[in-house]
Amino acid sequence: MVSLIIGHKGSGKTKHLIEEVNKAVENSKGNVICIEKKTKLTYDITSRARLIAADSFGINGFDAYYGFVSGICASDNDITDVLADATLRIGGNDLNQLAEFIEKVSVLANATDTRFTFTISADEEELPKQIFDFCQKIY
Repeated sequence: MVSLIIGHKGSGKTKHLIEEVNKAVENSKGNVICIEKKTKLTYDITSRARLIAADSFGINGFDAYYGFVSGICASDNDITDVLADATLRIGGNDLNQLAEFIEKVSVLANATDTRFTFTISADEEELPKQIFDFCQKIY
């Protein structure tokens, strides 16, 4: 399953993501991953979640981002949740490419039985409608 936390900068997306990460850790019988653009959430999320800064791995663009999250899933069969902040800052601002990324991640989520959550800095109306064929809005 893929979920989105949608809203403009300053709307509380990251705070909501932090709550979701900490809740996932409490409920998971496996591993929880949190991806961010740069290291800034170190003191906000529980140390029981694995925090990964995409900039440390040179991730730019949605193709690289998809390869990155698939590699994470391939390397650990015990991952139950992957939550990611700043999706457009990591993948880029092309909303059509975002839709393709979400579609591919949806297939990956089903294949690996992993829940994905992404923050998106945009209004829901700005996003291509087909995105919601593959995910749900949770905030």
